Amino acid sequence: MRIALDTIGCKLNQAETEELARQLAEAGHRLVSPANDADVYILNTCSVTLAADSDSRQRLRLAHHRNPNARLIVTGCYAQIKPAELAQIEGVSLVVSNGDKPRLLEMLRESGCFAGPPTACDYPPGESAHADMRTRAFVKVQEGCSHYCSYCIVPLARGVERSQPAGQTIAGIRRRTEEGYQEVVLTGTEIGAYRDNGAGLQELLQRILAETPVMRLRLSSLQPQEISSGLLRLWQDSRLCPHFHLSLQSGSDTVLERMKRGYSTADYQRTLSMIRGLVPDAAITTDVIVGFPGETKGEFAESYDFCMDQGFARIHVFPFSPRPGTHASRMPLQPSPQEKRHRSRKMLGLARNSAENFRRQFLGRTMPVLWETKSDGVWTGLTGNYIRVFAKSDRDMANRVLTARLVELTRDGVRAELMTKC
Repeated sequence: MRIALDTIGCKLNQAETEELARQLAEAGHRLVSPANDADVYILNTCSVTLAADSDSRQRLRLAHHRNPNARLIVTGCYAQIKPAELAQIEGVSLVVSNGDKPRLLEMLRESGCFAGPPTACDYPPGESAHADMRTRAFVKVQEGCSHYCSYCIVPLARGVERSQPAGQTIAGIRRRTEEGYQEVVLTGTEIGAYRDNGAGLQELLQRILAETPVMRLRLSSLQPQEISSGLLRLWQDSRLCPHFHLSLQSGSDTVLERMKRGYSTADYQRTLSMIRGLVPDAAITTDVIVGFPGETKGEFAESYDFCMDQGFARIHVFPFSPRPGTHASRMPLQPSPQEKRHRSRKMLGLARNSAENFRRQFLGRTMPVLWETKSDGVWTGLTGNYIRVFAKSDRDMANRVLTARLVELTRDGVRAELMTKC
């Protein structure tokens, strides 16, 4: 069958979609782009915000409009939280919970979604829409969260913390490197909470570095209280990318307390100082929520000033979105929609300036870049510390790590000159 896979949301979702793609390919199915006609369209959804829910509904309706005969399958966090709502969308054949996601292929067979003759396929045998995506693989090591921040629906959608055995993770990384991937990203809901027979994230990283040939290893999101000097010393191995995504959510202590985040701005700042002292050139990226219930103008100003002082490489800004079943959804005194939009625009402006200032520090530097794709004669790739780099070349640099000198800021990255002959 011709199957289109589509993903909304976090790197954990991306890792699960990648694994499903492997299962489907091994079963003899052909993967096509969501924009192409397909016999089956599978959407892995997110529900962390109202906007993510809306995006999911829109994509399903568009898929049905493009190809009314396709069977639409929905899974992910939105499917976990509101299955009945998704089942009512025209064209949806099956809604699969997060708990059943690992056996989705089996459920598709049982439901009859693979019944009927396949449509004509314009991909040569053995090829797929993902055939050129061999630079970065996402490997799930953990799922679930037991913290219950007051605004977050993830514990309701993903359940309590549980970790994948280290041996299974190492075997998965070896498979990815054999498939040609140069970089592996470890993902999970809360990877800092990883535990396998008493071993934590630090021990897992030590085993991966010792037992696999992975060329670049990147971590997804961590909490400030999960980072120690012992963990950071592992970054003496250059295969670990100097990039830390450290969710902040607010730079106001009173808002952090209402969010039930479990740390203060002083705690967060100490962690940043420790990272920068032990991991040179580290990029620290973060998430910030604006307009949390009861957030005063003074609290927003505290959050804005704190973010301005931290030198973040990237700030993801989210207007507060009430999620059903969370404590924050019942809190009164939310800032008005107009005020939330104003604060979002202001924080986004800070995010642009902060990202540009971070990139500017590296102008004139020569850095290794993992080159990914080419468009109109220009290659794009990423440094280990997550700077997007662009360079012109007529040579094939796909999935190669080549050094380049960073020479000029662009709107969303840095223009570079290649230093290594291809």
